[in-house]
Amino acid sequence: MNDPIGQAIYDYFQTGKNHLLKINTNYTEGETLKPAYFFREFGQMPPIERKALEMCRGHILDIGAGAGCHSLYLQQQGLEVTALEKSELAAEVLRKRGIRQVINDDIFQLKEGAYDTLLLLMNGGGVGGTLPRLQELLLHLQTLLAPGGQILLDSSDITYLFVEDDGSLWIDLANDRYFGEMTYEITYRRKTYPPFPWLFVDFETLKQTAVQTGLECQLIFEGDSNDYLARLTQK
Repeated sequence: MNDPIGQAIYDYFQTGKNHLLKINTNYTEGETLKPAYFFREFGQMPPIERKALEMCRGHILDIGAGAGCHSLYLQQQGLEVTALEKSELAAEVLRKRGIRQVINDDIFQLKEGAYDTLLLLMNGGGVGGTLPRLQELLLHLQTLLAPGGQILLDSSDITYLFVEDDGSLWIDLANDRYFGEMTYEITYRRKTYPPFPWLFVDFETLKQTAVQTGLECQLIFEGDSNDYLARLTQK
């Protein structure tokens, strides 16, 4: 099963042991993530996530819900929230944590629903994997929006990874793909899982992509780490 994050979430929920997720990408190596991070409380969340949760309204679909930290908070506020999670292990944790509405499926396979808020956090736009796939994602999300609905997602501009000592930018121009298309490889408990694509999209590129799919895109909040929160609505 190619599900290191779901396995880590499940293991931490069952045992409380914080076995590190070790992360390498085509640009970086040696990063780590503790599974406990997926269980953080509202006060432990970065400002971008707190702002997004405060903007949620109506029936909310939490896409890529993970361990349910966002869904659980919204549910505790009396809001109607459905947690969507493609990992079977993570979906089981969501149910055991008391999330009342859980869908175990991939967002691209979800065909029904009329949600007032579609929530994609923790670099939620990354689920597209590539820039062309992001366009497909935005088109698909519109089929799940209720009239007057909104899409809230966060991402990061990773151009800082290409800054030289003199301040100039270096990007491999021989590579035709968008520079924010990263490849992740995760090792968990000494097992290295197959790599998968993950997208980091700068705001201007997101806005251009959104406009191409008939959406308006508004910059809501900028963080301290080249990250941002965007709100997308139908014209």
